[in-house]
Amino acid sequence: MTNTIRRVLSGETLDAVAAEAAFDRFMSGEATQAEMAALLAALRIRGETAAEVAGGVRALRKAMIPLALDDDRIIDTCGTGGGTLTTFNISTAAAIVAAAGGVRIAKHGNRSFTSKCGSADVLEILGVPIELPPEDEKRMFEETGFVFMFAPAHHPAMRHVGPVRAALGVTTIMNLLGPLANPAGVRRQVVGVAHPDLQRLVADTLLELGHERALVVHGEPGMDELSPLGPTRVFRIENGALSEFEVAPSDFGWPRYEPTDLAGGEPEENAERVRRVIDGREAGAARAAVLLNAAAAFWVAGAVDTFTAGVTAAEQSIDSGAAESQLQSLQSFRPTP
Repeated sequence: MTNTIRRVLSGETLDAVAAEAAFDRFMSGEATQAEMAALLAALRIRGETAAEVAGGVRALRKAMIPLALDDDRIIDTCGTGGGTLTTFNISTAAAIVAAAGGVRIAKHGNRSFTSKCGSADVLEILGVPIELPPEDEKRMFEETGFVFMFAPAHHPAMRHVGPVRAALGVTTIMNLLGPLANPAGVRRQVVGVAHPDLQRLVADTLLELGHERALVVHGEPGMDELSPLGPTRVFRIENGALSEFEVAPSDFGWPRYEPTDLAGGEPEENAERVRRVIDGREAGAARAAVLLNAAAAFWVAGAVDTFTAGVTAAEQSIDSGAAESQLQSLQSFRPTP
């Protein structure tokens, strides 16, 4: 580990194999807190590469408790956090809307880390089970087309790094590893990043990891999701190729909304906002944000060919009552006694 730290401090980059070996020591608990802090800080200062992130993801995947789902079109939607704008749980609402439209969702998330309310927090308030044993997770997915996988339950090895991350108090490569290490092994994903300089890094990492179809998005101003407040830059991965395009509110005839229109709060407030969007009572920016992000999920799943078609599918999911029914089916799921 000392040699690896010295290499990074001298400006060298690690290949994926060397990075994986270093993070294997993190996950096994063999690395000391000083070693972990030194490597995380050195990578942060020098700047991480896609090979290094991919190596870290592979190490985390080896250490995780997987969930075997017999479906090669499952997708996840998540952000990496750290944005300058605190919003309600847009990606979580979008995942429910997409699931109502037939997209198979294996959502991986946690409680709040960079905001007041994480995906686990809001789902818990909504009455959706968030901590299930693997057999019930699988049954929930089979019965509803949606499952939430609580990160601490699937990534117990992350407990070794937790105190170091808290002590450092800054974002590190660890903020990227979790969102890219979905326990169900999804190869189709919508990933949001709050900083535009992370987009290419995450996109290249997904290519390195062999993702089939993915979108890496950054919305203005400072959102780790597609934004109805301004343009969203999108990196698209399809058939091993990477391309880039932009989505704007005007593409759908929407006005440019204000940041306060998407403001997030405590879990109870966010849950009520999610309910209102899903059952059709909420219009304006909140609905537009969910439509955009659900559209991305529809595209990644291969259910639509264009974003416009994805927005239409999301509108139908809400306006037909299917999204509300989907939420009710999640709320009514009961674990095996």
